[in-house]
Amino acid sequence: MGVKKVILILAFLGFLYLDGLPLCTASVVHNYTYILKETKFTRLCSTKSMLTVNGQFPGPVLRVQNGDTVIVTVQNNGKYGVTIHWHGVKQPRNPWSDGPENITQCPIKPGKKFTYEVVFSDEEGTLWWHAHSDWSRATVHGAIVISPKNGTSYPFPKPYAEEVIVLAEWFKGDVKELIDVATANGSDPQISDAYTLNGQPGYPNNCSTTTTYRLPVVQGKTYLLRLIHAGMNEEMFFAIAHHKLTVVARDASYLKPINTSYVLITPGQTMDILVTANQSPSHYYIAARPFFDSNAPYDNSTTTAVLQYVGHYTPPSSPSFPTQLPNITDVSAVDNFTTRLRALASKDHPISVPTGVDERMFITVSVNQLPCDKTVCGGPNNTMLAASLNNISFLTPKIDILQAYYRNLSNVYESNFPNRPPSPFNFTGDSNDVFLLPSTGTKAKIIEYGKRVEIVFQGTSIENPENHPMHLHGFSFYLLGTGYGNFNTTTSPKTYNLIDPPEVNTFGVPKSGWATIRFVANNPGVWFMHCHLERHASWGMNTVIIVKNGTTSATSIRPPPANLPTCS
Repeated sequence: MGVKKVILILAFLGFLYLDGLPLCTASVVHNYTYILKETKFTRLCSTKSMLTVNGQFPGPVLRVQNGDTVIVTVQNNGKYGVTIHWHGVKQPRNPWSDGPENITQCPIKPGKKFTYEVVFSDEEGTLWWHAHSDWSRATVHGAIVISPKNGTSYPFPKPYAEEVIVLAEWFKGDVKELIDVATANGSDPQISDAYTLNGQPGYPNNCSTTTTYRLPVVQGKTYLLRLIHAGMNEEMFFAIAHHKLTVVARDASYLKPINTSYVLITPGQTMDILVTANQSPSHYYIAARPFFDSNAPYDNSTTTAVLQYVGHYTPPSSPSFPTQLPNITDVSAVDNFTTRLRALASKDHPISVPTGVDERMFITVSVNQLPCDKTVCGGPNNTMLAASLNNISFLTPKIDILQAYYRNLSNVYESNFPNRPPSPFNFTGDSNDVFLLPSTGTKAKIIEYGKRVEIVFQGTSIENPENHPMHLHGFSFYLLGTGYGNFNTTTSPKTYNLIDPPEVNTFGVPKSGWATIRFVANNPGVWFMHCHLERHASWGMNTVIIVKNGTTSATSIRPPPANLPTCS
């Protein structure tokens, strides 16, 4: 809808490799136009106007091949400034088009436009794009489908057809107003009114049965479902009644196939799933419900769609529901799924886990409180809710950090984000109230080009422990291991998977537990790192990693584009 696609063949030779990160210099270029505008939608018996791309919810699908480049011109006809992030796209040497507001660019103002150059390298599978300004990604998001190059194929039998499945959340109110109110008084933001599957809440939500999304299938055929979790604040279980699922990729990186009856997917993650229509022709519910093991408020509803066989038969009065869908608090179901994830690690899809480490970081992940200087604040005991990494609650600057770094501007950020928390304590046990109050600041971690980096993320029991899906822009990385309790420097590394760990861009830090990632800092630039639970990101569970230039122009940040949005 309204998307122009122009294919240009660039006559360059070969590939340029940045120490293992390929930057294709011979690629196909696709041109897209995104119009941000207010559009009316009716869900749950009421109508509201909300920000969309090209009037669609979810937004349009970007379709490319491995190594292509996409030029996206974004025209903002909305009411407030917005940026777009290309989630999981590494953007080699090109942080200028990465998108997080006031990190790599200032927002595109109403009435203005900005052209993003989205550079794909070795990603293959499913990723997604979304707004990266306040909570506008609730309605501004869409899929990225990255097919194998011509002449290559999937590492699994070619499916009969493919379908994008986007999980999201629906708020009856204006989402920007909801978060503006919550951040102003330090309260927990209002929970969503429903979850959606491809834009529809589905049965049993009010006024949703007749509009439920339907996926037609032919008996005996195998389909590739490209599952995306665009939701704001809850992890989700996903299943199809009477059908087995085979997970073959996550975050645009192939896995050893996992046969399962359900999956667990966190906000920000994507999965490629094979499903064979091998049941009697009928209607079967596709369903998703949250996984939530916390005292925080959450939406406990269920969203559904219908897997509908093609043919002549008498449909049931009500489709079968997936009884294998785990209960909302089923921690063992989460572990039983996530611990099975392994990289494909084949000859055609090799992995390269760094065997040594040059830079070690230990980062505590906490929900906190801040003192309140207002008459009424929404946190416990009249405080403001906050969140932190290494006990520092991130303050978003008014001028983007990338500009400040590239142009050597002062008083925008500090380059002293610590490698460890300020004080050791029993992170997952009873903590002293002194750790409840974080410091605040705009701090970045500076890393030399080419260093091998290991980060241990340690969840804490401060305030309200939860699962935390962490996301680092500009990289995919190896998830070496996870565990419960406090990370032990002697015993925990012995549990690492150094043979075939999954390569991801978003991963879960278990509630009151830890997770370890490892990567090579071979992509120069300014890269945002944050929790993908939006309320935690809004409270400051963020930091910035700056990878310095290498010794050549081919290992250095590209010059900025001419039309960068200006800062107010």
